[in-house]
Amino acid sequence: MDSVRGYPLLVVIDPVARSTDGESVRIAKDVLCAGAGAKICLPEGPEEFARILARRGHRRPVVIGDDRTLLQVVGLLHKERVLSAVPLSMVPVGAPAAVALSRTLGVPTDTVAAARTVLDGGERPMDLLTDDSDGIVLGGLRIPCGSEATRPAHGAYVPGAAPPPAAVDPAEALGGRSGLADGLDGPRPWWKPAARTARTALALLAAPAAGLGARRTRVPGQRLRIEADGVLLADLDRPVRGVSVVPGGRGGADGPRPGAAEGRALAEVVVHWPGGKGPVRTRARAVTVSGADFHYRADALVSGPVRTRTWTVQQAAWRLQLPRA
Repeated sequence: MDSVRGYPLLVVIDPVARSTDGESVRIAKDVLCAGAGAKICLPEGPEEFARILARRGHRRPVVIGDDRTLLQVVGLLHKERVLSAVPLSMVPVGAPAAVALSRTLGVPTDTVAAARTVLDGGERPMDLLTDDSDGIVLGGLRIPCGSEATRPAHGAYVPGAAPPPAAVDPAEALGGRSGLADGLDGPRPWWKPAARTARTALALLAAPAAGLGARRTRVPGQRLRIEADGVLLADLDRPVRGVSVVPGGRGGADGPRPGAAEGRALAEVVVHWPGGKGPVRTRARAVTVSGADFHYRADALVSGPVRTRTWTVQQAAWRLQLPRA
């Protein structure tokens, strides 16, 4: 759909957004109501939120709130098994840290720009990760869920200025053990154009947070077995400092979709080692992590402990309204 002007919208406003930034909420409502037939809903809790969304009819859902609100809507539609059929729109309202995921996905954080994108933007098919417990990940996941390289704030990651470390060959990074890197996706430039916005997501997951005033703490390495499409990247005999998995690149509504050239969707997988050793980087459709009880941060939520978890990329599993290129 080229434009939703004149089409019915279901505008769901998060109560936290109403209480923390009522002026931005008012501006978003004015812009949306001026351009489309909008039904405004003010749920007071999760149950009412779910009930409103279930009764949406033919109205297109528009979320006004922070990242947790977006994740709530996506999760509810995923449970209904209608996520791919319902295009979503988002007007981020909240502190910068609370809308970091929305920004990474390509949604404007300016209230007026985001509201105009709802009306005049374009639908973009987006990849996501699903796990073996029916969980979903939109922007990326990180193990461990907090370290000197990853710092949560208000339930979301804050981008830092530190550049990502240089990539190394997986076989070399694994200490020269033969046979472990066979079958990897082959040599490819890490910062190819289709992966530029995956770089942004990785920065959110791996860079130190700025301005939080917290002292950095050293987190000991974890012994984890990590497999990417059946290829062993790390085993229990060698601790890892961290693991990040990010669905393919992000861009504007008319931008390239990751994996389109190969006809498949892949995730960027990075394994960090203790010390100064360069990380292992690869791309895969499925990633399995096993080991002693571990926690992981998926987008704005911390889960666990678990002993094993597999994440699989689902191509074009949902649609998000984004600015046109």
